[in-house]
Amino acid sequence: MRTEPMRSRQLLVDLSMLVQHDARSGIQRVVRSVFAALHAAPPPGWRVAAVHDAGGYYVYSRSHTDGTPAGDDPPIAVDAGDIFLGLDLAPEHIVRNQAVLADLRQHGVRIHFVVYDLVPLLLPELFPPGLPEAFRRWFDAAASVADGFVCISHAVADDVLAQLEAAPPRRTGLLRIGCFHLGADVAASQPSSGETPGEAGVLAALAARPTVLMVGTLEPRKMHGQALDALEECWRRGEDVNFVVVGKAGWLLDRLAARLRNHAECGHRLFWLEQASDETLLRLYEGSSVLLANSAAEGFGLPLIEAARHGLPVLARDLPVFREVAGSHATYFTADNGSQLADALQQWLAAYRTGAAIPSVGMPYLDWSASTAQLLRVILDGCWDRTAPARLP
Repeated sequence: MRTEPMRSRQLLVDLSMLVQHDARSGIQRVVRSVFAALHAAPPPGWRVAAVHDAGGYYVYSRSHTDGTPAGDDPPIAVDAGDIFLGLDLAPEHIVRNQAVLADLRQHGVRIHFVVYDLVPLLLPELFPPGLPEAFRRWFDAAASVADGFVCISHAVADDVLAQLEAAPPRRTGLLRIGCFHLGADVAASQPSSGETPGEAGVLAALAARPTVLMVGTLEPRKMHGQALDALEECWRRGEDVNFVVVGKAGWLLDRLAARLRNHAECGHRLFWLEQASDETLLRLYEGSSVLLANSAAEGFGLPLIEAARHGLPVLARDLPVFREVAGSHATYFTADNGSQLADALQQWLAAYRTGAAIPSVGMPYLDWSASTAQLLRVILDGCWDRTAPARLP
């Protein structure tokens, strides 16, 4: 049972990347949503405050939250018992401020980081040169100063523990690992609105034929190239189906981006929305036939539960994290190439046409208030799952 402190303690929520630039990525959608839930309903006895790195020290992000003029954000003032929550993924900032965070911990501030995934460490070949090394520096710095890692799935927690067991960080005190699940309510994540003429054309096409939807930044691990191969094979086999891709261009995929933009089916049965508003995304979830989750690796798979919230069936690669999130409420496949994925799509479409496709209705999901409550149970109530090994410095 959580007891209310005699005074209001501070929950300092790091928004360093969001304050710098809102890239509208999946992680930043989580950051916006969780902070909004915390700000709307602070836990009893706690004051929630957004903070960010101001170049080697942390300040209150009042220019971001209450309109204080930029540059007038005051430095943070802390007491023992306060919590610093690294909600945003801010690798450079954490590495730069490792000594600052260590000093906060020495003064009784508890340091916790949300861990979204460790894919750059597990599959470094799928990322631009230098990014896996930068991610490793963040992970090692965070592990050296943190009291806890809060992972967005049990699958990520398994990966974190394996990394820490392979190379225990030099630190004092226990490093605990806990989990919470993400929410599924785009409408509550301070959504963007509006509709471009191009988006209107996509939405009109949904009524013409079945639609396969993919949601997520174009990057190698998302396997958009294999998905396009599969849709091309389906079209050759006579399947009349739309393929809609929602997500900005990422890295190492210039050829795929050109292929999508210049494709013969572009604007007819193939659509790529690089800057879709959240309003359009909601309408795509509501009007498509199936969400295709083709990633080679994920930390959670937020589109799966967003799709389920709107009754959209899910066809997912058979990954442990997707099984954790979707359970028996999705259809799973394995595919090493586009032809095998085309087989899986055709099998799903055949089931869909006869009403036999597995529905996503019943997939467990949380709204952002409940997701945030899970996070608070870990960091405030001490509901940690595991303890990681460490070496003395």
